[in-house]
Amino acid sequence: MIDVYLGLGSNLASPLQQLLRCVDVLRAEQDLQVVAISPFYGSTAIGPGAQPDYVNGAAHIRTALSPTDLLQLLQRVEQSQGRERGPERWLPRTLDLDILLYGNQVIDQPHLHIPHPRMCERNFVLLPLFDLAPDLVLPDGTALRTLAERCSHDGLWRLNTAAQ
Repeated sequence: MIDVYLGLGSNLASPLQQLLRCVDVLRAEQDLQVVAISPFYGSTAIGPGAQPDYVNGAAHIRTALSPTDLLQLLQRVEQSQGRERGPERWLPRTLDLDILLYGNQVIDQPHLHIPHPRMCERNFVLLPLFDLAPDLVLPDGTALRTLAERCSHDGLWRLNTAAQ
């Protein structure tokens, strides 16, 4: 089993409920084990146009699935919760699941980049991940603690609700 960290996000159709439902679906999956879920955060949407705020979090899972098989599973979960994919990025979505880290592997494929290429730039990814694994070291040797300490909290607020 490989330790994997996922980013969770939603800004449509009751975002907090979308994430809680997602966590329940992941817990029911036979091919993975949910180890922990971070606290959830509200965050200001980035991208084009006016969008509703996001709810974000992170999950620590263990799985024997390959990175590609895990990606396919996560995309099925997204689709089951109404995620629509289009050619544009950064659009509102019911559910957004990203593989942030897959063990200590570095993967660069056309549709799969691990570590997630923008995770170090995004407070709504770094801070929930830091809540889960404050002593984590990224594959390039960078301590997550260092990134989290330098990270701005602008546009991010911790919610009082967490996955049970």
